Amino acid sequence: MTEFKNTERELHNFRMRITAAVVFVLFCFSLLIARFVWLQIVRHDVYAAQAEENRISLVPVVPNRGLILDRNGVVLARNYSAYTLEITRSKINGKLEDVIDDLSKLVTIEPKDRRRFKKLMDDSKSFASLPIRTRLTDEEVAKFTVQRYRFPGVDVQARLFREYPLGDVAAHVIGYIGRISQKDAAAIDDGDDAANYKGTDYIGKEGLEKSYESQLHGTTGYEEIEISASGRAVRTLSRTSAIPGNNLILSIDIELQKIVQKAFGDHRGALVAIDPATGDILAYVSQPSYDLNLFVDGIDQQSWNELLESPDHPLINRPMNGAYPPGSTYKPFMALAGLELGKRTPQQTIRDQGFFMLGGHRFRDDKVGGHGIVDMFKAIVESCDTYFYMLANDLGVDPIHDFMKPFGFGQLTGIDLEHERTGLLPSTAWKRSAFKTAARQKWQGGDTISLGIGQGFNAFTPLQIAHATATLVNNGIVMKPHLVKIIEDGVTHKHTVTVPKESFRIPLKQENIDFVKRAMVAVTHEGTAARVFAGAGYESGGKTGTAQVFTIKQNEKYNQHAVGERFRDHALYTAFAPVDKPRIAIAVIVENGGFGAAAAAPIARKALDYYLLGKRPGDTDKPSVVLPGADEQDAEDVKPDPSEDRTYKPGAETAGNRE
Repeated sequence: MTEFKNTERELHNFRMRITAAVVFVLFCFSLLIARFVWLQIVRHDVYAAQAEENRISLVPVVPNRGLILDRNGVVLARNYSAYTLEITRSKINGKLEDVIDDLSKLVTIEPKDRRRFKKLMDDSKSFASLPIRTRLTDEEVAKFTVQRYRFPGVDVQARLFREYPLGDVAAHVIGYIGRISQKDAAAIDDGDDAANYKGTDYIGKEGLEKSYESQLHGTTGYEEIEISASGRAVRTLSRTSAIPGNNLILSIDIELQKIVQKAFGDHRGALVAIDPATGDILAYVSQPSYDLNLFVDGIDQQSWNELLESPDHPLINRPMNGAYPPGSTYKPFMALAGLELGKRTPQQTIRDQGFFMLGGHRFRDDKVGGHGIVDMFKAIVESCDTYFYMLANDLGVDPIHDFMKPFGFGQLTGIDLEHERTGLLPSTAWKRSAFKTAARQKWQGGDTISLGIGQGFNAFTPLQIAHATATLVNNGIVMKPHLVKIIEDGVTHKHTVTVPKESFRIPLKQENIDFVKRAMVAVTHEGTAARVFAGAGYESGGKTGTAQVFTIKQNEKYNQHAVGERFRDHALYTAFAPVDKPRIAIAVIVENGGFGAAAAAPIARKALDYYLLGKRPGDTDKPSVVLPGADEQDAEDVKPDPSEDRTYKPGAETAGNRE
């Protein structure tokens, strides 16, 4: 049977398929047209802006950091440009150590570079570009550039670097900069100046570099750069120049600073020298010091551990963070308190038998048998402990506290460095708040006696002692001590003085100030410092002092040859000169130096000789500090040093000062 095709049915099916295909095609084209409309019309402005951003890159221009100079224009911190080899960990292929090993075949990478890089990685985010080598030579740059294609995530960058030409001189003043850590970045983001740190890798970490960061940093500029589809720069469209940071002109005389640092030799201590009339800090020495340049590229772990674990604590800023009993350098202020508060006259005398008794407790004088008949003048010149025991007992702790406070003892001086320590000026209120038990909160009579000779609970920084001395010889006019004398505008070079006027005046009788100063002058002629200042070409005043490190029992006698070096007394000296119109006031402490006249006063003499006469110690001169050797075998029964944290603990009230 023959089957006939249904032509009409097939034609109908064909037409339906064609119609469906046309509808599908039209639908697809409709979607395509709708998408074009959405992209080209509705979202035109958005994508046009994105396209422009892809074509134009905004690149920050890091400003030149301001310079730091001493009062005579000597550069203490400056900038220079150099190439660095940098690694971005998130972009490298393979293991980091393998990449560094391959790089070391092209560029010298020492073990200390690897240690420093590891420390930087611990402190930075994973996507940060970190230097594995700095200060590349032109030859090293050329070698790497040829092989750059082998090292994705590694590149050579031109960077500005900070340099400290004098290394460890005035390190605790200048401070240093370092790479911005995650903690620093978080603080910047939370602040109002985040945009100004775009492209910046470094920030002030310590010293003036930190406290004047806002002045030194400058203002970041920007460049609009046209880039190709491959990301290569084509041309610069516009430029907003960076504004350099301001320069800091310090009050420090760096030559004086060098002389004093050298005078300390290998011994620990601090010296602060101030111009009483202005508050300018002329020298600020903390010994031992450290090389600031170690920190610029990021200090390696080994070097950091050496500084951190050193028994000499070179990182401690002793002038403002070390708190010591002032010893006999406190006596001129006690004498002035006695005069001003009406407890003594210059003519009143006592009979010193070599001790002072209070409640059955014997407080010994430094001189066996005593000083005999003693008035206030002799008490200062010969440093008679018994006289000041009695004076402290008559004054009382709270009147002493109230009188000493305006001089800056136990107070923040306001110096332009961060983290200044307050020290301790004791009072009955302080003791009640400092101790928990009622028995320890009660102020004892013996507590007051030891204050009279600068011992007991007294604990002041060398900066406070120098500041107080400057205020005394400036007739009670208080000038804020400062390290930055002038801020110089980085563009206009306009000068702004940081401390233009006095802070306040302490109401004191001029005749009382003059009397105390005359007695301090006599110290250098017939007193404890006479030998050190013999033949000086200027008239100066001063006061020696020693500060006990551990308690001597009533029946024991101090013998510095029988104790280890770390347990010997601290040696102190305060000075001012010239007498008629003082231009410099000094406080110096030599830790475990023994006697003030033997260890501290010679350093002050060298400082005064240079500053007043321009006299420099000869290259063949013997060290200023000559300390006897330690007899370690007799030190095992001595109590541990209670001032290990740089704060003296009370309990040395049974023995007088030993000068």
